[in-house]
Amino acid sequence: KDVIFKGLIPGMDVVGEKFRRNEYYVPQVLLSARAMYAGLDLLKPLLTQMGVTEYLGTVVIGTAQGDLHDIGKNLVAMMMEGAGFEVHNLGRDVAPEKFVEAVKERDAHIVGISALMTTTMPAMPRTIQALEAAGLRDRVKVMVGGAPVSQAFCDEIGADGYARDSTAAVDRAKGLMGKG
Repeated sequence: KDVIFKGLIPGMDVVGEKFRRNEYYVPQVLLSARAMYAGLDLLKPLLTQMGVTEYLGTVVIGTAQGDLHDIGKNLVAMMMEGAGFEVHNLGRDVAPEKFVEAVKERDAHIVGISALMTTTMPAMPRTIQALEAAGLRDRVKVMVGGAPVSQAFCDEIGADGYARDSTAAVDRAKGLMGKG
């Protein structure tokens, strides 16, 4: 965990800051993201082995429709796997209907929706509405997260949980499953 939280994430924070100051451009950001993914891929087996003693539930996770940013979402997915959840990562730009389909196919307990841009946040309540329309909302918990997302937004859209980072996401998911 230290490698992730004291190395990879702070490194990406520096890249983000340099990008905001126009010291880095898109190619440097993409190369940095690729390096972070390579590091996460190496760490994934180790995190999965750490402390998993029981199956905690099934999670489907993806970024909100229209959002192509997924580093944070992938980190949450990896940390949840390491904690004992069965995770099905739907990827980026996931339509509400795809979340519904995945909940049905995987018999999911939790849906995780991430957004990095405020312009894609409206897809979160649309996903909740799609789950309601499909008659699934009463059997699945919805968690939301991402840089522009807040507890107030979570409450406003009727989601069950909000987490500001991957560690908080794991803790919140455990709590929603009655294991926390």
